[in-house]
Amino acid sequence: MSDRILKIALISPKGPLYRHRGGIFGKSLRYMPLTLPTLAALVPPELNAQVVCVDEGIADVDLDLQADIVGMTVITGTARRAYELASHFRRRGICVVLGGPHVTLVPDDAQPHADCIVVGYAEEEWPRLLRDWTAGRLQSRYVQSPSLDLSNSPLPDRSVLPRGRFLTSNVFEATRGCVHNCSFCVVPAAWGRRPLQKPVEQVVADIRRQRARKAIFVDLNLIADQAYAARLFEALIPLRVRWYGLTTTLLCDDTELLDLAARSGCRGLLMGLESISPPGLRETHKAFNSPDRYPQVVEKLHRRGIALQACFVFGLDHDAPDVFLKTARFAVDTGIDLPRYAIVTPFPGTALYRELAAEGRILTHDWEQYDGQHVVFQPRQMSVAELQQGTEAAWKYTYRFSSIARRLMRTAAPLPLALATNLGYRYYAHNLHRFYTCDVPIDPAEAMFHRLDARRNPTAVGKAASTPTPEAVHG
Repeated sequence: MSDRILKIALISPKGPLYRHRGGIFGKSLRYMPLTLPTLAALVPPELNAQVVCVDEGIADVDLDLQADIVGMTVITGTARRAYELASHFRRRGICVVLGGPHVTLVPDDAQPHADCIVVGYAEEEWPRLLRDWTAGRLQSRYVQSPSLDLSNSPLPDRSVLPRGRFLTSNVFEATRGCVHNCSFCVVPAAWGRRPLQKPVEQVVADIRRQRARKAIFVDLNLIADQAYAARLFEALIPLRVRWYGLTTTLLCDDTELLDLAARSGCRGLLMGLESISPPGLRETHKAFNSPDRYPQVVEKLHRRGIALQACFVFGLDHDAPDVFLKTARFAVDTGIDLPRYAIVTPFPGTALYRELAAEGRILTHDWEQYDGQHVVFQPRQMSVAELQQGTEAAWKYTYRFSSIARRLMRTAAPLPLALATNLGYRYYAHNLHRFYTCDVPIDPAEAMFHRLDARRNPTAVGKAASTPTPEAVHG
């Protein structure tokens, strides 16, 4: 083993909206992402490496930092910034590695900006890449094996990020991927439809190591494998944690699994309801959702003390100009705890992008605009301005005082904290140009569960932020 110290800098780049600022409570409303801690844990110990991690969501990158290798995890909305940083560090003679959802979706877009790229998850490729660099045989592209198994992956090294800058570091991941094929979701396009799972015992060990009393699961669909989900929920019961996560509405079709989730400590879920139009749901390949059953979904969750953050998207081909207030009124009437709205975004590499590109409806390739809050394509039944303004109108209707009051009367969350989160979203509804709409929490008991970055999240250079983001959350 060499005595030379290998200096590695890992960076999550910022975007126009994804950058550090005080937020409405005077501190970051983000929870700690798992990507950089996971990458740090994957560094082979024999390489004698010194790892520095910088999340531009909470801090600035030192452009004079000393490193042998700079690795960046890239989502589409941060691609321009990543490429700018890559150019800077490469001019300084530093090896630059790019990975993440954007790189996995469109590797040829990223390849010219890096010395090498990682396509897919990085559990196997990142250590191999580092060993190759040390041996002087670095390749230009590393591609995840289709047979990747997470059984032996290490626990994240959360010490590489400052815990005090995040609302919580009690963020966990049990699974990756999703079995569904939603047209606008990056997951099937980037990683396919085979869900990956960590051993339940490993997930429990991570929670115990953190001594967590509350936990956020960033899995994009925690019930993709219902048998696995049942084993996980059973294992959580003795831990006496309150947890929050993401699932599909199909959870409410399985009363036994839903009851088990509640017994295991589930207190809040994010679900992609997407649309109140059956044709719109068929258009997105999400026909398993049924708007007629949304009220029953809310009622079943509330009966078990589980709050719902429901996501809707606007701009589908079946959406007419009346969709915004119609959806907002539906969300209020249904008693959804925290409704959230996004503009459907054709992320490059997805089925939706290919369809719109073939029709000549993509308006810009400025990746910074691909964030779920800007219109980057020509809608079919309305103008760009109507889509942008209508989305803002839905937010403002949902979070006006009378609408908040109506929903609070039915909330499953403790009333004082449910009021706090709703007032937080009200602030965001009037400041959409300044913040990601995910930067306010769903977790009414802690005011901390916001957006899965998403972004954000599966892990590693091969995947971006662990916070559910516009690129992943609707999978």
